[in-house]
Amino acid sequence: MTTPLLDRLVRDFGATWITPESHDAFAQGAGDRVLFFSGDPVRFPEGQDVAVVLPELQRAYPGRFVVGVVPVSCEDTIARRYGSQRWPSLVFLRDGHYVDVLAGMHDWTDYVALVGESLAKAPSRAPTVGIPLVSAQGAASSCH
Repeated sequence: MTTPLLDRLVRDFGATWITPESHDAFAQGAGDRVLFFSGDPVRFPEGQDVAVVLPELQRAYPGRFVVGVVPVSCEDTIARRYGSQRWPSLVFLRDGHYVDVLAGMHDWTDYVALVGESLAKAPSRAPTVGIPLVSAQGAASSCH
């Protein structure tokens, strides 16, 4: 499923459609990349709001990141890789590594600041769902 606003991101603002087949090539690309998960427009109408402000966020940080738009039909498969479970979400990647996720719609000033913080963060481990690990010494650690 696609919407006119998602189509507009690709057609007018240089975003790329990301499917399970194209995900790895996009994610492994150099520099900062943002995967946009809009969610079903009926269940998550704020996803359409994010689609409108995303080009403005790119303008606030010129040349800092490229956008990949994940079609609603592919979202569950791709979002699972990053532990993302809320729509809409922006998943930040850098040089093939997970950096951060911003879920939901935000006030403009907050959104600009949050994007800036995400762009400044170092890559980290994606908060995927996992089983707690136990070291050889028996000390338990847990996933995010």
